[in-house]
Amino acid sequence: MSLPLFKDFVKKNPSLVTFVKNGNMTWQKFYELYDLYGEDEKIWKDYIKTKEIKETSEVLATDLVSWFKNIDMDKMQEGIKSVERVLSVLQDFGDKNETKNTYEPRPIYKHFED
Repeated sequence: MSLPLFKDFVKKNPSLVTFVKNGNMTWQKFYELYDLYGEDEKIWKDYIKTKEIKETSEVLATDLVSWFKNIDMDKMQEGIKSVERVLSVLQDFGDKNETKNTYEPRPIYKHFED
């Protein structure tokens, strides 16, 4: 195997850099593994775990985008209005049960603290 192919492999799998930065592996060891086994998944499975996470997050993002495209805004607005109506009815019901403070005007002939 050649060094340019190894560099391309590292560019495709940037999680290898963290192992080198943490001191768990060296570039020499990674290159030797690449030279002996190539891009065999069995050898690299311990070092390339973020690739699967990245693929699933990309799938999730595309699913969310397609879900948002399929939303009918008119139906959503109707649903929001019905929820608002229910909340206003509940709020009115709650207000009736509370004791309301009524304002009592002070008699004209009384001053403060008399």
